[in-house]
Amino acid sequence: SEVNMPKKKTLSQTVRDLFGQLMRQDPSTIKGAETLMLGEMLTLPQNFGNIFLGETFSSYISVHNDSSQVVKDILVKADLQTSSQRLNLSASNSAVAELKPECCIDDVIHHEVKEIGTHILVCAVSYTTQQGEKLYFRKFFKFQVLKPLDVKTKFYNAETDEVFLEAQIQNITTSPMFMEKVSLEPSMMYNVTELNTVTQADKGESTFGKMSYLQPMDTRQYLYCLKPKPEYAEKAGIIKGVTVIGKLDIVWKTNLGERGRLQTSQLQRMAPGYGDIRLSLDLIPDTVNLEEPFDIICKITNCSERTMDLVLEMCNTSSIHWCGISGRQLGKLSPGAFLSLPLTVLSSVQGLQSISGLRLTDTFLKRTYEYDDIAQVCVVYGQQVESDI
Repeated sequence: SEVNMPKKKTLSQTVRDLFGQLMRQDPSTIKGAETLMLGEMLTLPQNFGNIFLGETFSSYISVHNDSSQVVKDILVKADLQTSSQRLNLSASNSAVAELKPECCIDDVIHHEVKEIGTHILVCAVSYTTQQGEKLYFRKFFKFQVLKPLDVKTKFYNAETDEVFLEAQIQNITTSPMFMEKVSLEPSMMYNVTELNTVTQADKGESTFGKMSYLQPMDTRQYLYCLKPKPEYAEKAGIIKGVTVIGKLDIVWKTNLGERGRLQTSQLQRMAPGYGDIRLSLDLIPDTVNLEEPFDIICKITNCSERTMDLVLEMCNTSSIHWCGISGRQLGKLSPGAFLSLPLTVLSSVQGLQSISGLRLTDTFLKRTYEYDDIAQVCVVYGQQVESDI
């Protein structure tokens, strides 16, 4: 009887199997590409391929002397022509003294692409023959620069001076992208906090999971919170007029490892209109008991350019009742200044209730400012809260 022993894999078979496994696991690989030979996968394309805005265009230029004569004073020049300008990309603009037969002059050029549309690489060579004749020729290479990403932004101005920015980034190419970095560089008046991680067990994990690939036509939403720096936080008149927030910095890599980078222009929001007086809440509970008083702290800011003499009136509604003296004097408030005002409220109705009924009157101009729906609280039955606890 014959016993068939398992054959040992050769080194090349082991490498091929390992390479095929890695190719199948890589989400950026085209389906079925693992069946191609390793040599074919490592062969760079002969044409320019797709070049995207923000990537670095690199080209190797070689001028070879095919004749049997020595030529002199060879000058190689490479220019990149765009729709708006012509750029000189040559590493050296000095002439080479001579070029012997079967020898060549090599040059590598690099340029970060910053325009969309048609680009033409113009390679010009001038030289002198042994007979003293000066000759000149040019070659043209035309390629298109495409837009890789579609970026949309949305702003939300919070009741405080915080500004929330949502950035929607879509991959509009035909291949996956590795998103290396998406960050917001704030303007000089703000500090930024990225809200794109989920904190678990004292470590932050990306909200997008472990895979940083963005598939073709997929979109991701990035969220950022901007807070005024301490030296500007108390200057309401300055902060409310700030429209420049910052700019997004996006870095990615494509299939063959080419790195691309885009930086948006300064993002601008619509400045919030606070009027003459801004009223916001520094403290309010989320849940309160029915018919039990609770405390809130209001912040009143003079956003006008004149001094105000304010009087506070508290008007009860069908569900919200104010505890305290109505019609009291708050005193004078200078332009840009603010005051903190503790108040006590009671709700006689269960459910989600709106805090309403505050009135501020400027005695100088006899002008009244009404504030309703300032915030909302959830009112529950007191015994039910105790039983839940």
